[in-house]
Amino acid sequence: MGHEKIGIVSGIWRFPVKSMRGEQLDETAVNEHGAHGDRAWALRELATGRIASAKKFPRLFEFRASYDSPPLPTALAPVTIELPGGRKIHADDADASEIISAELGRKMRLESGQSVPVERAGIDPTTLFADVPVEKVLPGLTAEALPDQFALKPGSFFDSAVMHVIANGTLRHMAKLTPSSAFDPRRFRANIFVDTGERDDGFLEDEWAGGTLEIGADVKIVSMIPALRCVMTTHPQEDLSRDFLILRTAALHHRANVGVFASVGASGIVRKGDPVHLVK
Repeated sequence: MGHEKIGIVSGIWRFPVKSMRGEQLDETAVNEHGAHGDRAWALRELATGRIASAKKFPRLFEFRASYDSPPLPTALAPVTIELPGGRKIHADDADASEIISAELGRKMRLESGQSVPVERAGIDPTTLFADVPVEKVLPGLTAEALPDQFALKPGSFFDSAVMHVIANGTLRHMAKLTPSSAFDPRRFRANIFVDTGERDDGFLEDEWAGGTLEIGADVKIVSMIPALRCVMTTHPQEDLSRDFLILRTAALHHRANVGVFASVGASGIVRKGDPVHLVK
């Protein structure tokens, strides 16, 4: 069995409301449900009954959500939502849904996921991969053949998995492939970024397949699969402009996969600076 140090934790993110901008942390507790409080809230589009995603509603990136205090595994802390323009409200305010709906021009209901069934999120198949044709990412399919919705991970508001990890060396590699673009970590919305030091010679997460990431003293990240990227990586947010080259680069060089989706095999605390070992 191999046991190799591959880097250190350089960034930790949590997203209290699905598809809104989130918060950068120095540490977070993780368990089988992911980082405590991650994607604990979501908006439901009332016209369709589906969960709203920035895949279809890019203006969600104009909102930012953060906890007022650290959430616990058994209890969520109050969530502050900063609206476009800077006004702040709380997720549990009686009029929060109406205020957000007015900003988006679409009737939405803000919901917490404390007892979530199997939900479906809406998409626009014609723009799911920005200007990359669907068949270039999903061979054998076309935009016309794709449904306009997809199932979320059962019992949650997660798209595919409770944990998302990326090597910073992968983003540096992509920047070498397309120097005109900013492969900023914020575009990829991962929970954990691993600083791989001088390694930036490819899509480094490929080497993690079939292995376990041991982070710090206790945490184990398991069941890693390639993370298929979509139009969300191209959306403008804060000082980042719209950039279709982000997804084009991933599609051309790596079948649109960047980073890994994963599960938590052992709970604990993840801290910035923690060593990351790959065990195979």
